[in-house]
Amino acid sequence: MADCVFCLIRDGEIPSERVYEDDDVLAFKDVNPQAPVHVLVIPKKHIASLNEIQVDDGELHTQLLLATKAIAAQLNMAEDGYRVVVNTGDYGGQTVDHLHFHLLGGRSLTWPPG
Repeated sequence: MADCVFCLIRDGEIPSERVYEDDDVLAFKDVNPQAPVHVLVIPKKHIASLNEIQVDDGELHTQLLLATKAIAAQLNMAEDGYRVVVNTGDYGGQTVDHLHFHLLGGRSLTWPPG
């Protein structure tokens, strides 16, 4: 999608600090981190939100989860723990209409988040 900020990041038109990339998934540091480690994990395919995922994308969803797990290990968070958040829609706090996981860690996180 031409005006999607995450698609522009995916395409290299907006710079980002990438921490992971494969054929289907891209992960980069959040420019407004909410924890010592805050990475956004996105599918390269434009999917607007969790509400838009389809059964046909099942393998992609598996790849997103496996990539998130691998990134957590790469960033030394697997042992101590981390949080994965998916905001969906206005009430859910989604501000970019491209499915993305917030991978947060690097300290003890409180609950509820907000």
